[in-house]
Amino acid sequence: MSVTLEKSLALHIIDSYLSENKFIESGKASAADETVAKALGAAPGAEFAHAAKWFAEVNKTAAAEEDEDDIDLFGSDDDEVDEEAEKVKAARIAEYNAKKANKPKPTAKTTVTLEVKPWDDETDMNELTNGVKAIAMDGLLWGGHQLVAIGFGIKKLQINCVVEDDKVSMDDLTEQIEALEDFVQSVDVAAMQKI
Repeated sequence: MSVTLEKSLALHIIDSYLSENKFIESGKASAADETVAKALGAAPGAEFAHAAKWFAEVNKTAAAEEDEDDIDLFGSDDDEVDEEAEKVKAARIAEYNAKKANKPKPTAKTTVTLEVKPWDDETDMNELTNGVKAIAMDGLLWGGHQLVAIGFGIKKLQINCVVEDDKVSMDDLTEQIEALEDFVQSVDVAAMQKI
C-alpha cells in the first residue's frame, strides 16, 4: 500500500525546513528545488511564508534560465565549427576582396574659381578670356565665366574649371595663365571645392 502525503502536511514540512534554509539542497536553486516546486503545482498560501517566498524565487530562477536558453546570441550552441560553411565564407570574402581591388577608384576632382586680373582698362578682355580657355591640359575642363567690375573701368575675368587632382597642379595652371603676359597681371584662386 502506497502512502501519499497530504499537500498540507508536505507544505508544513517544506515551510519548516525553509525557515532555516534558503533552498532544498544547497545555497542556490537547483534541480531538486524545481522538482519539489513542480510537485506542489501551485504557490503555497500566505500561512506558509517561507515556502511561498522559496516557491516564487525558484519559479523566477527557472523562468530566467528558460529565457537564457531561448536566447541564442551566436546562432548555435554547438561548439563544433562547420568547416564547410567556413570554407564558403572564406571563398566569398576572397571573391569580394578581389572585386574590390579591381574596381577602379573614383577620380578625385576639384571645382576651382579663378580670378584673372588684366593690366588695365584697355586690355582686350575677349582675347584674355579666349587665351585662358585655349589652355589645354589632361584633366582640365573649363566651365562658365563672367567679367566682374573691380573699379576705374577695369574688369577681371572670373572663370570656373574642374580639375582632376592627380593630373592638374594649380601652380602649373596659374603659371600657364600668367604666361599670357600681354593680358594678365595676376591670377588668384577665389574658391575651391572637392567634388
